[in-house]
Amino acid sequence: MGPYKLFDAEYKFVSLIWENEPVNSTELVKLCLDRLGWKKSTTYTVLRKLCERGILQNQNARVSTLIKREDAQKYESEALIDKAFDGSLPQFLTAFLGNHKITSKEAEQLKRIIEEATE
Repeated sequence: MGPYKLFDAEYKFVSLIWENEPVNSTELVKLCLDRLGWKKSTTYTVLRKLCERGILQNQNARVSTLIKREDAQKYESEALIDKAFDGSLPQFLTAFLGNHKITSKEAEQLKRIIEEATE
């Protein structure tokens, strides 16, 4: 399990914090109740666990993230490709695109990304 492995509920929780950080812990409890349907005890349990794992920090009742959204997304996408497509990016793209057509602008963006990543 990598440093940025977040389970689905944890990812939603951390996303709330990314959107609102730094957030007061009392406000966070309200947000979690409204958006996730969590009780106060659930919020504090998940908060404590993610602080122990170095993903969040809670100082003076102010909660903030210690990891960037981009790093978590990168980890999640790599884990998905490894698990579902044996690490094959072409297999992933084929499955992702399927019968879906992309615009020429999107194709240009993908070409540029591939060119920049090519060794």
